Amino acid sequence: MTTSDLVGLRIKTVRRQRGLSQAQLAHPELSDSYVSLIESGKRSPTPAVLELLAQKLDCSLSYLVNGVTAEQMEDIELALGYARLALENGEVSEARTRFAELLTDNNLTGLTKLRQDTEFGLALATEAAGDLDEAISILSRLQSEETTPERAIELAIALCRVYRDSDRLTEAVEVGERLLSGPSRPAWTDHLVELGATLLSAYLYRGDMLKASQFAAELLNAADVLGTPRSIVAACWNAALVAQSTGHGEEALNFAERALAVQSESGQPRNLARMRTAFGSVLMKARPDQARAARDIMLRAAEELAQSSASTVDLARCQIEVARASIVMGSPAEALDHVEAGQRLLPGNVRALGAEADLLLSRAHGALGNFTEAEAHAHAVRDRLAPLPDSLRVAGTWYAAAETMEMLGDADDAVGAYQRALACAGL
Repeated sequence: MTTSDLVGLRIKTVRRQRGLSQAQLAHPELSDSYVSLIESGKRSPTPAVLELLAQKLDCSLSYLVNGVTAEQMEDIELALGYARLALENGEVSEARTRFAELLTDNNLTGLTKLRQDTEFGLALATEAAGDLDEAISILSRLQSEETTPERAIELAIALCRVYRDSDRLTEAVEVGERLLSGPSRPAWTDHLVELGATLLSAYLYRGDMLKASQFAAELLNAADVLGTPRSIVAACWNAALVAQSTGHGEEALNFAERALAVQSESGQPRNLARMRTAFGSVLMKARPDQARAARDIMLRAAEELAQSSASTVDLARCQIEVARASIVMGSPAEALDHVEAGQRLLPGNVRALGAEADLLLSRAHGALGNFTEAEAHAHAVRDRLAPLPDSLRVAGTWYAAAETMEMLGDADDAVGAYQRALACAGL
């Protein structure tokens, strides 16, 4: 039924409950034929007419428009607010439960926007809990509905990000390009720059360096025109990743420093903590002699992430990067603690990051003389990477695994890993 049909049905139902005829309801301001057209869904009443009818029927305007009373509407909005607050405070399980319970409220059925808000919140909480497949299912279902342009972009950002974190890079790129490619692309906004930054990261993971470099420049130009903190952070953050991937460490550090500075002044806790993780990682790779400083920055980020709406993937990535810094510092025992903590948080379908964790475990155990454990984790890297499609990120991990196997004296497996690295890189 259309909205007009539902409004008309509610007016007809309440009129009959009040024992009124159409003529009695209409008199003297309206004609009974006009009321009849409204009740049959053939005419949409103006806001003024709806307010008049609500007064005559002695019911709330909210009920005629939405099918719920003002009190019921207030209860729904309050419950939604509590669920959002729980998610923002890092109480992921509680947030997920609150969103799911709210969706069972029959009063939400006719409130399309509030129901979509609730489902979107559930998707974000589900992502934060590490259930990426279910998050994709919710987001995809919402994408198939009619939504506002702003919500359509928010859905694309989230879906592109979850596909990327699930190593489904082709689908991540398709989601981003659907809105950002072609002559009909809308003018840049903060939301679109953020979507572009998420798409750019998928290009990087996949190894589309030319696209990534060109897109990074376009996003920087858009951010300069907009001049907003959100667009500047998104553009600079991903420009740093592109510069790092192309071997320009100091340039990457400059971009990352700018992004962190802007984020520190205006960012949300989760995004600020994620930016600290990224900055620490860039600092460690650009200046290995400052690995200790990088580790301390990322340890602070780990504390902040734990108190925010960060996903388990965000938390795991931070712990893995701390472990990487510990390896560079020559502290393999410390690295073991952090990488094991990160690995426990990782969803099973996040294979590429899981492979990086196993690689660090192998190197840490090798440095401690635990060669049996080192070899087992090196083989686990191979098992995690084998099902993944070729990408630059996967090629890099294969190559690092080959070096590790070679150091452990496993020459045959090292050769196989080198060959896979070359194949993934298209060589």
